[in-house]
This record gives sequence, C-alpha cells and structure tokens, in this order.
Amino acid sequence: MINFRPPETITRPSAGSSSVVTAEKALSFISKGWQEVRSSADADLQLIKNRANSFKNLADRELENFLNSASVSPFAVPAITASASTTPAEIDFVKRLRPKLSEIRRAYSSPEFKWPTQGKLRIDLSAIKNAIVAEVEEEEERERERERWRKWRRERLKEERQFGEFSWEPIKAFKTRLRELEVELMGSSSSPAEIFEGIKNSEFVVKVKSSLKSICKEPEETKGVPPLDVPELLAYLVRQSSPFLDQIGIRRDMSEKIVESLCSKGQSKLLLHSLPGGGSSLIDGEIMNDELDLRIASVLQSTGHCYDGGFWGDSTKKNLAAGDKRHVAIVTTASLPWMTGTAVNPLFRAAYLAKSEKQNVTLLVPWLCKSDQELVYPNQLTFSSPEDQELYIRNWLEERIGFKADFRISFYPGKFSKERRSILPAGDTSQFIPSRDADIAILEEPEHLNWYHHGKRWTDKFNHVVGIVHTNYLEYIKREKNGALQAFFVKHINNWVTRAYCDKVLRLSAATQDLPRSLVCNVHGVNPKFLKIGEKAAADRQSGQKVFSKGAYFLGKMVWAKGYRELIDLLSKHKAELDGFDLDVFGNGEDAHEVQSTAKRLNLNVNFMKGRDHADDSLHGYKVFINPSISDVLCTATAEALAMGKFVVCADHPSNEFFQAFPNCLTYKTPEDFVAKVEEAMSSEPQPLTPEEQYKLSWEAATQRFMEYSDLDKVLSSETSLDRRRWKGMGKSVSMPNLEEMVDGGLAFTHNCLTGNEFLRLCTGAIPRTRDYDKQHCNDLHLLPPQVENPIYGW
Repeated sequence: MINFRPPETITRPSAGSSSVVTAEKALSFISKGWQEVRSSADADLQLIKNRANSFKNLADRELENFLNSASVSPFAVPAITASASTTPAEIDFVKRLRPKLSEIRRAYSSPEFKWPTQGKLRIDLSAIKNAIVAEVEEEEERERERERWRKWRRERLKEERQFGEFSWEPIKAFKTRLRELEVELMGSSSSPAEIFEGIKNSEFVVKVKSSLKSICKEPEETKGVPPLDVPELLAYLVRQSSPFLDQIGIRRDMSEKIVESLCSKGQSKLLLHSLPGGGSSLIDGEIMNDELDLRIASVLQSTGHCYDGGFWGDSTKKNLAAGDKRHVAIVTTASLPWMTGTAVNPLFRAAYLAKSEKQNVTLLVPWLCKSDQELVYPNQLTFSSPEDQELYIRNWLEERIGFKADFRISFYPGKFSKERRSILPAGDTSQFIPSRDADIAILEEPEHLNWYHHGKRWTDKFNHVVGIVHTNYLEYIKREKNGALQAFFVKHINNWVTRAYCDKVLRLSAATQDLPRSLVCNVHGVNPKFLKIGEKAAADRQSGQKVFSKGAYFLGKMVWAKGYRELIDLLSKHKAELDGFDLDVFGNGEDAHEVQSTAKRLNLNVNFMKGRDHADDSLHGYKVFINPSISDVLCTATAEALAMGKFVVCADHPSNEFFQAFPNCLTYKTPEDFVAKVEEAMSSEPQPLTPEEQYKLSWEAATQRFMEYSDLDKVLSSETSLDRRRWKGMGKSVSMPNLEEMVDGGLAFTHNCLTGNEFLRLCTGAIPRTRDYDKQHCNDLHLLPPQVENPIYGW
C-alpha cells in the first residue's frame, strides 16, 4: 500500500506556481484509481469464494437426498430390467454403485457405529473444496505470471527505444562484428585505398560474399552461352518490327528475306549453341523463327533478365479462377430484321455456341433510332424499344433452329451511314460488355467495328479476341470514284486496326484482304430450315414426284456490287445463245431502279420481284440458282441453295472455293463457259446431298471448325491465365521483350488518339458526332449522358 501525503498537508500554491496544484491532482487521481482496482479485486475474490461454498452446499444436499431415498428399502436395490428407455450405460453405473451401498449399510449397522448428535448424516467434502480452491489459486498464479511477462516486455521495449537498438542476438552480433572491423581498420595508419582493400579481403566480407553466392547460384545450363552478335540483333529487330514495316509499305515476305540475309551473314554456329545436341542448321534457305526466339531467350536467361509485361500492357485484364464459367461476347455490325450476312450468321453462331452450355454467351447488336430503322429495315418495320426488337429476333431464330437458345442479347448505339450503306458504332462499343463478362470477344467484321473505335482496346479488356472477316471492302471501294486510291488507304487501315485489336483473325475465304495473324476457314453454316427443305425434296424425288417445276433465279440485295453488274453483262453479251432463257430476280436495294431500267433498256429476259426470305415456299420450285458475284466473301445464298438440293452456277473465284467440293456446284471461268454451265444445269437434275455433305453445310460443323481454327477450344479448356499464355505460344519467349506487342500497342494508342479528334473523323468519312452516342440513344437504351459516363476531367 502506497502512503500518500494527506491533501491538507500540502502547501497551497501561489498564483504563479500551478505545478504544485497539478501534482496534487495527479496524486489524488492515482490514489483513487488504485483504491478502485483494489476494491474490484477484493470483490472478485469474494465472489469466487461464495461460488465455491455454494457448490459445496449443493453437493451436500444432493448426496443427502440420495441417501435418504435409498434408506426406504435399506439399500436393497431392486432387480433392474432393461427397457427401451434404459441404456446399458445406466445399468452398468448402478451395478458399479451397488457394492458401495452395501458397504455403507454394513458400516452403519455395526455396533461400533454412533450417529452424530445432530441426527444428520454428514459427509466430508473437503476434497472437493480443496480442489476448487486449488484451481482458483492456480488461475491466479497464471495471471500473475502473465502480468510479470507483460512487465518484462514493457521494460525491454522501453530500454530498446532508449538506446535505439533492436536487441535480437544475431543482429547484435552482426553489429558488434562491424564495430570491431571498423576499429581494426581505422586504428591502423593506412591510406583509404588500403583500408578499402582490407575491407574487401577481410574474413567477414569474404564469408558474406560466399553466402550470397551460394544463395544466388548461377545455373550450370546458362554458362557458356555466347553473346548475341550484331546480325542476330538486327534480324530479331526486323522480324519483331514487321507490323510497323508492313504499315509503311514493306511487305511481309520482304521482311523475311531481310531477316534471312542478316542471319546468313552472322555466325550460324553461335545459334546452334541454343539447340540441344547441336541441332540442325538454322540457315537452310529460310530462317526458323522459333529457333531464333530460343536463341534470344537463352541469352537473356544467361543474364538473369526476366520480362514480365509489355510497355502498353493493361493490368486490369481479368484473370479467371479455376472452375469459373467462361463468357463469350459476340459483337456484330447488323441486326434483324435487316436480312444481311452480319445479322444472320452471328445470331446462329451465338445460338450454337450457347447450345453446348459450356460457356455463357452474349450477342451485342446495334440499336438504331426510329429514323434510321425506317431506312434500313424492310417493309417499314420499326421497334419502339430494344425489348421489342429482341423478342422479334428470338422468335425468328427459334422458328428456324428448333430449340431454345439460352444466350443474352444486348444493344449498343449505332448510326446508319447512307454513303457507306452500313451501320457504324456510336461511342465505345466495348463499354457495353460489363467488365465481369469481359473474357472472350468475337468481333464480326473487326475492321468495320474499329474504323472509328475510340475507347478501350479490345485486347486489353478481353483475354482473347477473335475477328471474323465477312466483307470484301476493297472490292466494293474499287468500284467507286477514285476507288484505287481509297482502296490503298482502306487496305492499310484494315491492316492497322485488326493487328491492334485482335489476337486472331479468321477469313471466310481467300477473296478477302490478307490481314495479320489471319487464316482462311469457312466458319459459317446454313439455317437448319434449308437442310430440311433439301431432305424433303430428296424424299419427294425418290417417291417419283416432280420437285423442281421452275427454272433459274437470283436472290440478293439490289446494289450493283452484289453481282448485278456481272449478271447484266453476261446476259446482254450472250443474249443470242441464251434465247428463251428467263431469269427471275428477287431483291430490294438502293440501286433497284437503276438496275431495272438498265435491264429493260437492254431488253433482257429478266423478271424483277420484291425481295423475300430464301426459305419462302415460292422459291422451293426453282432448280438453278445463278450467282455471278465476285465481290462476295462467302455467299450465304449460295450455301442455302446447295442445302436445298439445287444447282448453283457461280464464278470460279476464291469466294466460291468452299462450294466447289459439292457436285451440284457448277463454276465457270469465261463468259462462254457461263453459257455452257447454264445449259447443263437447265437440262439435267441435281444430285441429292449425302449425309456428309449435309453435315459440312450445317452450323454444328461450322461451330466445330470455328472452335478449332480460332483456338477457342484451347482457351475454354484452360483453367488459369498462365494456361492462356501457354496456348498463345508465349511460353518460350516469356523472358524476352516482345517488340511485336509493343508495336501493336503503339498502333492502338495512335489510332485512339486520331479517332478522338472530330475533325480527323469527319475527314475520313465518319458520321458527325458519333464519337459518343447522342441524346436519343440515351433515351432508348436508358444510358447516362456521355459527359457523365466519360467526364472531361481525368481525376
């Protein structure tokens, strides 16, 4: 107990000495606090003792009641019969207890036993009391021990703060050894150079260096790798810079020749060091890119360099955890009821990708305001809301595929360009795919979507981006005024945007522009309804019925570029040879009046009718489909005519290469050959399709080809982001900077800067004020205004 001076003995301070009053208050506060702590501790101890006494009294009463109840039949335990409610454990307990009760009875019935004077049975429970008290004392001892430990830690921390040192023994020993070394060197009268040499050669420093060498041991396989020479460095630089060289007019084959020449001038034996067992020579007429990559990677690995990212890389790209369901977003440039290839084929692709239920699918289509809908959609069909148009699309699709496709349909703002006769996006299209769903993107017509794209880079937001080329834009542009010059610029712009925004590009046929990272594969099928029409026609023919009662026809949008120019030229040039040959033409379009007036002026046997669905019943009876177009990439109408079991007469052109394997496809090379093929088709009967040919035309086969050629099967089967890097072929070059990615990122950055300028957009043919969507789109799609969604300030 600390004795404090009573308050009245303290001299009252004067006005100038406030410190004495402060000390008096502090002592009074400490004394009061200590008294409260002591009172609380006494109360806790008293509570513990009361609880121990209560437990002791309770035990006394319970045992006394038990003995009193047993004295009714002097400790005679009745026979116990096992019942449903009596467990074996209870029976065993009573059996163990019975001998003890017998002993108690004998003890109390002996003559030597004397009852207590109080007349009550008392049992000594001191052992229980002692156990409880001992437990309480043990807990108090543990609390005192913890308090001593806290006090020791406080003193140690206070001492460490006072001396500014951490008293961990290894650190103290290290510091002590450094001080000794300092005293040893500074005590000698040596020059600074000698002192530095002594530090360098001291035992302590030598041990530290040996320890570090043992930790950072150089791999044996990296020893002896010769450095890169100048020709190798130049070859690697030229090969990685091929995207940029291609943009300035140096073709890809020319870049490969430069690389081959540089490598041939270098020391080929140096390259062989990176190959196991000497390997085969790198220079046997052509350079092996993979082996050059391995050579560069081995040299970088020998230096300890590790490259983890790109200069233009985006760290926000989504990494999926194992087990997450993948998501595929299909973005296209048209939508039903506009019956064009980019509206129909992406719709079927979404349905058949969703059919497997291995991944979630979203189809992103353009939404047009009512004024644009009246210009684009046939028969004055318009929609007041995106929900109405989505209902129309789903009903149209389910009538043709025969199953309910579980995928989502979303809309992005679009504007119709009368000059280009196509829909162009307004604003950043990528923002209409939520970040949580940004996994795999399929861009239908990637060059079209990205001509004026001003927003996030697709390959930064998505893990894998596949572009599918539908349209031969160069062929269309060449037909316009100053077409050659325009085609030159469009060719390089297409090359630019597809390289910057796509990981892989699929071209439906070789008729399209040769784009970077592209390959040719038909990933389109036909509507299942056409295959059923063909099956019915084959069954009717087998039963002896006449299937084809009409002659030849042509179906397509009535614009000159869709083959109408070629058709009129062929019919007018060989009017005499085709005397008596009538052709029915179905179609609507901007050039309808001009096409019809030209055919009428040339007095051609052509009957023009309004456009209709190719599956319409009125078209089933035609036997020959004529398509002279050479501007198509892969004509959907041609595939549909083959699926219905008709003859197809088409040009010998890369766009028709896929169809030439079918016996009913008759191709011609010259105008004279065209006349012969038409006469052959009109005078014979087409062959029914075999099951293999039907499957080749189906969307099941097209989806399988798409999964294989786009690497989507590998992407969907990968579990982590590391797996995705592996299938991309980056495993061997992860330790080297990829100049090709840097060039692609630079192209994307430059394109984004240029498309952000309204003046440059207008000069290149963009629709005015389409960098952002307008007020009408905000109302229709329930969007925030662009200035709210993308504020001007950047903080």
